Amino acid sequence: MKILMTTGGSTHSNAALRFGLQILQPSMDAPTFLTVVKRPEDQARGQVILEEAVSSFADFQLSFKLKVRVGSPAEEIVAEATEGNYELVIVGERESHSLVTRMLGSTSVYVVENAPCSVIIAKGKIRPIHRILLCDSGALQPDVLTRFTLRVGERISGEESVTVLHVMSQITAASGVNDDQLRADADQLIEVHAPEGEFLERDLSLLSATQIRPMVKVRHGTVIDEILEEAQEGDYDLVVVGAHRDQGWQRWLLEDITHKVITLVDRPVLVVR
Repeated sequence: MKILMTTGGSTHSNAALRFGLQILQPSMDAPTFLTVVKRPEDQARGQVILEEAVSSFADFQLSFKLKVRVGSPAEEIVAEATEGNYELVIVGERESHSLVTRMLGSTSVYVVENAPCSVIIAKGKIRPIHRILLCDSGALQPDVLTRFTLRVGERISGEESVTVLHVMSQITAASGVNDDQLRADADQLIEVHAPEGEFLERDLSLLSATQIRPMVKVRHGTVIDEILEEAQEGDYDLVVVGAHRDQGWQRWLLEDITHKVITLVDRPVLVVR
């Protein structure tokens, strides 16, 4: 997996690097540390930021590639991700933003919306990854969300648990779902071979093939509210959602959910595409 890790030298940037380094293995390609400066004359300062970041992670015994770009951080991160054909970008996020920043959008949100690959936003409760919440609407095919989660999970040392969450909502439910199924739990949906039950069973099968301990869970209500509540109640270390390529109103709805997750969840988020 080719990984781009961004830093501006701040505390939250370096926390993001440390979070991302959990998924690296010695056999992988050397990750690229990227910093972005505003002016060409600032490149020397950018190089110092990168060298200081590398020195603080000497205990990982990994090699790193260092790169400085000039311009807008959000735009340059996306440009590097595109030009370098990276599979994953890791960005940090400050713990709080002003109302203006929330309205206009942050660097991390811009990267998620425009990068050609998956993105981890490391923010909030940054700690070792043991509990992963995988939010699966069943919209990503073929199994993009689950397979990428597997790739990440296989790179983390130790045993991890992955909870696959699906929210039953009248708005997002598959066509033909009756009222009983809208109120059903995961086992009941799997037993009656409901569309939601079939992709939950598929996720279980894929995840069970590794050392990851999978489980499935269904909640009922408004999608974003249920995801936020589950993330809090389960105290997960990483929340995984998909970036969708549907058309029309379904695309708008699902992208709106993803946007709300990455801005409202108080812990690291992986957006898979």
